[in-house]
Amino acid sequence: MKQQHSFHLVNPSIWPLLAASGALMAATGASMYIHAYNKGIIIFFIGLIHCLIIMYIWWRDVITESYFEGNHTKLVQRGLKRGMIYFIVSEIMFFAAFFWGFFHSSLAPSIWIGGIWPPASILIFDPWDIPFINTCILLLSGAAITAAHNYVLLENYKKAKKSFIYTLTYAVFFLSFQYYEYMNAAFNISDSIYGATFFMTTGFHGFHVVIGTIFIFVCFIRLLNNQFTSKHHVGFEAAAWYWHFVDVVWLFLFIIVYYWGGL
Repeated sequence: MKQQHSFHLVNPSIWPLLAASGALMAATGASMYIHAYNKGIIIFFIGLIHCLIIMYIWWRDVITESYFEGNHTKLVQRGLKRGMIYFIVSEIMFFAAFFWGFFHSSLAPSIWIGGIWPPASILIFDPWDIPFINTCILLLSGAAITAAHNYVLLENYKKAKKSFIYTLTYAVFFLSFQYYEYMNAAFNISDSIYGATFFMTTGFHGFHVVIGTIFIFVCFIRLLNNQFTSKHHVGFEAAAWYWHFVDVVWLFLFIIVYYWGGL
């Protein structure tokens, strides 16, 4: 029977349940490891691998529905874009909670940390060292992903591929520098409220960079397989929006946590 509407009625799927079970396993393993149960790290990685496998299969099904079956009509694309906007707004609220905690602790420092911010025992990072380098890297990556989007609109896929490679390269550089910074930090997450707010805020941002990098890499593979056109590339638009969100959050992190928080 021919479909008489422009909506996409998604078929029943077990992937959400399996993805949730993998995420629960990873979170449980991480919690066990944090509480000194060393075998928890094994459970964490089993859950993580489980999630990655489900991500691959689930995304494969979505690409099939979109590109091969043509279920993503203009109306469906509009709904997907709106959903991505709502998701980014929820992520803004997520980071707003961390910034709220940072301001709450820094504007009125507790007597338990000496009444000063940052605490006297904390050797903070120089904001004009690795943090500034990472700021420049993310800004360049944002320019690169914007260029890639413009080239897709112009159907200049050769230059779009180059811009994708630049974006992914910058992302790897950013994560590498952040890893180096963490490994050489003079404090850890257990060192007063400063360590807790610093590593929670920058760590979750780093996690979002990892997710964004995977998102863009999947779009790059799709571009190589000629699955984007100038009029149908919603997945890429969503990835670009997400990456710009990550860029903006980092600018706030640099200004508030690294620069202003260390004055």
